[in-house]
Amino acid sequence: MSAKGYFGGFGGFYVPEVLVASLKELEREYQRISRTAEFEAELQSMLKDYAGRPTPLYYARSLSDRVGGARIFLKREDLAHTGSHKINNAIGQALLAKRMGRSRVICETGAGQHGVATATACALLDLECEVYMGETDVERQRLNCYRMNLLGAKINVVKSGSRTLKDSINEAMRDYAATSEDTHYLLGSIVGPHPYPTIVRDFQSVIGVETKEQMARMTGGLPDALVACVGGGSNSIGLFHPFIDDEQVQMFGAEAAGDGIETGKHCASVVVGEEGVLHGSRTLILQDDDGQVSETSSVAAGLDYPAVGPEHAHLSTSNRAKYFGVTDQEAVLAFHLLSEAEGIIPALESAHAIHLATKIAREFSKDQSIVVCLSGRGDKDVAQIAKLEGRL
Repeated sequence: MSAKGYFGGFGGFYVPEVLVASLKELEREYQRISRTAEFEAELQSMLKDYAGRPTPLYYARSLSDRVGGARIFLKREDLAHTGSHKINNAIGQALLAKRMGRSRVICETGAGQHGVATATACALLDLECEVYMGETDVERQRLNCYRMNLLGAKINVVKSGSRTLKDSINEAMRDYAATSEDTHYLLGSIVGPHPYPTIVRDFQSVIGVETKEQMARMTGGLPDALVACVGGGSNSIGLFHPFIDDEQVQMFGAEAAGDGIETGKHCASVVVGEEGVLHGSRTLILQDDDGQVSETSSVAAGLDYPAVGPEHAHLSTSNRAKYFGVTDQEAVLAFHLLSEAEGIIPALESAHAIHLATKIAREFSKDQSIVVCLSGRGDKDVAQIAKLEGRL
């Protein structure tokens, strides 16, 4: 990555003038604060004693036997406090905001997991918290909305556009532009303008660092492949990044193919997207012939975004990682498969990765291993699945 925040030809800093000074200050303060021994010690203490790290790396023997082929290991981010990987970045940025003297934190959320994690970190550190969440996502993630309220956060329901994650980011960035003197925008994924893709990646890389150490202890070496779901891409880049220089380790991202790529109702921005600028970053975007951002569709609210983080765009175009679409139907089948095979109910986002992993495992031999990032637990999705299947 260059000093200007580019990953190959992707990334950068495409923002209105009103945000330039705030983002440059954020970059300076992040570089200064994050490198201090005091900050690192406090962060590691909170991740260990509060968030529950390290999360387990679990050999899914029953799932592996059912699928055939490679051994499948699950990096259990669903067991982190609040139920997903989002707490890693939320704690890191909330600590940063506190040390920068900010008293108010705002964030966007799709599936609600980042909103819950941010509200949790703010409650812990005595910071005011406001969450922007699309009306569509509020309807399908009522449990997480109530959790945010319990934690003291205010939810601002976004009713513009598609009323999903893209529009929540739009509103959060407008808020930040007007209030940045006392507000920190705690962006939840590796999207947006520099330095956010780097900050979020750094805080989430604990996933891959732990995985590398755990695989060495459990198997004596590195995994043959890594699999993770990709919306904006924070859980996947957290797993991938510490392995990027290990060229023998293959990397696979599962995007939301919705009703099917051919229908146009999907979120597969790496698979079929084109270069463009969204939310301050040059990346791969779903857009029409006129360059307008396309509407998206996914059963998983956390993947319902029309672009991808710039580092994933670079990993794809440089052929370091491969990305595939997983349909809603395939994700729901994987949701049931993992629940029944291992007694683990995955988030719908994570179920996309489970499905892709089962396909890849069949192409590998039994002496090879695959690590899947189980990015979140499925409590939040049970009612939605029950409704889809007519069980309510």
